[in-house]
Amino acid sequence: MKARAVAKYIKGSPQKARLVIDLIRGRNVNEALAILASSPKRAARPIATTLRSAIANATQKADLINVSVDVDDLVVSTATVDLGPTKYRRRVRPAPMGRAYRERRWQSHITIEVETPKD
Repeated sequence: MKARAVAKYIKGSPQKARLVIDLIRGRNVNEALAILASSPKRAARPIATTLRSAIANATQKADLINVSVDVDDLVVSTATVDLGPTKYRRRVRPAPMGRAYRERRWQSHITIEVETPKD
């Protein structure tokens, strides 16, 4: 059985969040939470929150269809980070040849899908 959770408009660039997401893809849920708890990256906290939400969605979905699901057996099957809207800040950064670049505020959309392994 599959269950997914989506977190939108998370602060931080998707490139940096993908470094953390790559660590947990394909792993057991408890192992993934342990990796996220020990990770020093800023994106680890919202990814852990989204993973816990996916676990809760799996248990709720199992209760609705009257099936027993062991949380310890769940595996992170799909985990992606997509680019959200970027805001241009009022500040400018110096660029080559006298130009100026506007600073950006990056946002991410995190999608995590968990499922029970097939026997």
